[in-house]
Amino acid sequence: MQVKTPPHTFDPKPVLASLPGLPGVYRMLDARGDVLYVGKAIDLKKRVSSYFQKSDLSPRIQLMVRQIAAIETTVTRSEAEALILENNLIKALAPKYNILFRDDKSYPYLMLSGHAFPQMAYYRGSLDKRHQFFGPYPNGYAVRESIQILQKVFRIRTCEDSVFANRSRPCLLYQIKRCSGPCVGLIGPEDYRRDVQSAVSFLQGKQNELIALLSQRMEAAAAALEFEQAAELRDQIQALVRVQEKQFVESNTSQLDCDVVVAVEEGGLSCVNLTMIRGGRHLGDKSFFPDSAGDADAQATLEAFLGQHYLGASLPPLILVNLDVSEVLRDYLVERAGRRLAINANPIGERRVWLEMAEKNARLAIGQRAASRATQTLRLTALAEQLEMDGLERLECFDISHTMGEATVASCVVYDKGAMQPSEYRRYNIETAAAGDDYGAMREALTRRYAKLAGGDGKLPDVVLIDGGKGQVGVALEVLAEVGLNLPVVGVAKGEARKPGLETLILPFLQKSVQLASDHPALHLIQTIRDEAHRFAITGHRARRAKARVTSSLEDIPGIGAKRRQRLLTRFGGLRGVVAAGVDDLAQVEGISRALAEKIYNALH
Repeated sequence: MQVKTPPHTFDPKPVLASLPGLPGVYRMLDARGDVLYVGKAIDLKKRVSSYFQKSDLSPRIQLMVRQIAAIETTVTRSEAEALILENNLIKALAPKYNILFRDDKSYPYLMLSGHAFPQMAYYRGSLDKRHQFFGPYPNGYAVRESIQILQKVFRIRTCEDSVFANRSRPCLLYQIKRCSGPCVGLIGPEDYRRDVQSAVSFLQGKQNELIALLSQRMEAAAAALEFEQAAELRDQIQALVRVQEKQFVESNTSQLDCDVVVAVEEGGLSCVNLTMIRGGRHLGDKSFFPDSAGDADAQATLEAFLGQHYLGASLPPLILVNLDVSEVLRDYLVERAGRRLAINANPIGERRVWLEMAEKNARLAIGQRAASRATQTLRLTALAEQLEMDGLERLECFDISHTMGEATVASCVVYDKGAMQPSEYRRYNIETAAAGDDYGAMREALTRRYAKLAGGDGKLPDVVLIDGGKGQVGVALEVLAEVGLNLPVVGVAKGEARKPGLETLILPFLQKSVQLASDHPALHLIQTIRDEAHRFAITGHRARRAKARVTSSLEDIPGIGAKRRQRLLTRFGGLRGVVAAGVDDLAQVEGISRALAEKIYNALH
């Protein structure tokens, strides 16, 4: 159902009269058709009517109601079904006045593949039943830390299958005792499987059982006078004990899987802290700050997070929360889990400790965010004063990176809402400018960026920062004039010997240049944005250069076509492996004769 009226003349009465007293979802739209708010209701008529009849609405909702130009509704079979649809729509539409948690990436897992010699790997995506997965983990660092532990203790391989299948001698990881060398038969299938099973036991939280088993094996090896094996088992036991000592959360109930979710509101900031515990092991935590939380209380923030987060994340058998949640939300989460699920807002014992620790982490995150906001506000205000501008919020900065003109890449980074906005960064592979022509590269990047923005595709910045002197600034002014935009341009010219703190700001719109003190907050903000643009440009350039060199260095060798090039790269795990290989190794690759192997070796050295 949809009812629209001309902008600013919305009359809710016809809409309210036609609404059913049934459960469903409603969407408030503005005059442009953008969704302002998505909500659920057990009775659509009563819920939507309340927006136009109540006088105690919060300031945020009052502002939203004044912008309503249309209302859309969808009837559902139950309030639980409405909750599912509401969360799906919030994720998809990102309405301005909803509490929205932006967490678009799937959570990472540690994977043990289903091969005869399983590979241990970091993994994101849908889960394949052929492999074993452990997690999810709150961030990539936690996964990589677990992989490092398992490499040290159990020496499980981490190499790709293409490398594993084509090794003729063990790699460096074997030499530094991070792999047992299954690729070249230095460990048998049975022994390797036993190490993998030990790793699984560790990941499932059975550390005490595992240590006891390893101790028995060590004693048996010593009794059989196999002292070298006994020493290896002793080292494994010691490593496991050290890992246990490092764990600052250790469950008395091993193998427990649990999420701890708390919402805290302080000083106008709301934060949700998610702590993941798997197999009794603390895998780490992550703090989330919602968009558009406004004057929402902690309970509304908690319920919004639970509904949105568990749309795409797996549910553990236990969730600890610091506030009560509605029965509808509980029923929805149980339905999502497809099995028994406990949600406990009043735990005791060690679980109470976990909850208090999560609350403390949330408050610390709020304190850090508040301090960061204050610092950013100070810097932004100082910069606005130097630029003689009001309402400075959004800045875009451009930089060019290349090596002697090779693989030129331009970067555009965005600063907005008091922080860098990585999701809005853009890179431009420069194609039209001559090699080494920084002015031409800057012209191409700026034209591609602002021709699109001038056409209404995106948000215009308040200021354009250019990492360069008067020449680059002149190019920027020309491009902006050509596309019909009048934006302030600031050049950041490097100081003597390119030393930080000696930069000169070129301000053509004020017809002057200024050099700020090295401790000036405005300069610190510009340096932060400029350095991020440089980092983003150089990483893009290096990736493009490496790709070009891998392709060209082998393509330039007569007799090496696409198939032979692919066989070489697969056999040796990349160009670096091909370069390190000797003539005899190269000649073992299918399709590579002794003469061609010599030609390849000579071309790469």
